[in-house]
Amino acid sequence: MINVVCGIRSTGRICTDLATELEKQGHEVKIAYGREQVPQQFRKYAVRIGSDFDVKLHGLKARVLDAAGFGSKRATEKFIKWIREYDPDVIHLHNIHGYYINIEVLFEYLKSCGKKIIWTLHDCWCFTGHCVYFDYVDCDKWKTGCFDCPQKKEYPARIGPDMSRTNYMKKKRIFTGVSNMTLVTPSQWLTDLLQDSYMNEYDVKVIHNGVDTEVFRPVDSRIKERYSCADKKIVLGVAAIWDKRKGLPSFIELSKKLDDIYRIILVGLTKEQIKSLPSNMIAIEHTNSVKELVELYSAADIFVNPTLEDNYPTTNLEAIACGIPVVTYDTGGSPESAKMYGTHVPKRDVQALMRAIENSETFKPINVDVNYQTSVQKYMRLYEGKIL
Repeated sequence: MINVVCGIRSTGRICTDLATELEKQGHEVKIAYGREQVPQQFRKYAVRIGSDFDVKLHGLKARVLDAAGFGSKRATEKFIKWIREYDPDVIHLHNIHGYYINIEVLFEYLKSCGKKIIWTLHDCWCFTGHCVYFDYVDCDKWKTGCFDCPQKKEYPARIGPDMSRTNYMKKKRIFTGVSNMTLVTPSQWLTDLLQDSYMNEYDVKVIHNGVDTEVFRPVDSRIKERYSCADKKIVLGVAAIWDKRKGLPSFIELSKKLDDIYRIILVGLTKEQIKSLPSNMIAIEHTNSVKELVELYSAADIFVNPTLEDNYPTTNLEAIACGIPVVTYDTGGSPESAKMYGTHVPKRDVQALMRAIENSETFKPINVDVNYQTSVQKYMRLYEGKIL
């Protein structure tokens, strides 16, 4: 497998979940990654591509020349040499952006190697000239050819010239024409977008992400007592990074509209954000453990995810697994999981968000499986060439 990180964050954990299950079945797995630390228990899988210095150089090239994906040439050539020696049966790509691998060198090898190739897309980067998502600015230039990109300050941010048109044409050439490659998406939303892109030549399978339901499940919780809100209904929001795209302004507006019977708890804020929040919100910089996060979910009455750009948010699944409904904006693939237990409302409509929160007791869960083992087994079938 090839991914920007190994064993951390959503994509890195998906890789190690798959690796663990494959190993149990007698297979051998390596996860090639580009940056950050690998948890001790997963280091047996890890193969580093390049170094921290390579990542910094690649990031600088992306910032100055708008060339994300076109650095790290020597590091990638060295890695391809390693692949040839290792000689895997299946090559499974995940996130290949993140300033660690050269897409031209990588795909030159993939087009000639004769291996079974699977590429799980976690965002839209492969078919745009710059951005990973375009919902926030309602841009559809990617359908015909990017130019004059409106998101130069967003990841992968640039300060140099706009190369979105050139990048678009390069990616189209590089990413198309790969024999024996199957695309996987975690959401029907992303699959539908692919049909309008130059990637529509490939077979696409939807394999929804899952969570460990042995960990994420309803538990006894003292959270309400800890934060002195035992008589309140908890509206919970969780994010790794809170910004306008994740919906922090919607929560601030909600805090002014919701009745005093509700108390908003937000997890994942910076110290600076905490200082600026209204006094009637409970702000948590980060949780000390997964156990504490599960207790927060279990104590909540509803989980609100006002994201304005997303694929298939794991936090929705964690909330549902812990027995609480989800309310989200109608954006990306977020409604696909919310419909399991909860609802979605029009994007940026805080009034509709508030009404959904007030009606949350009427939501009923449907009988669905959010266990990650379900997605693991679907990948097993895909590796084996069986029909999903």
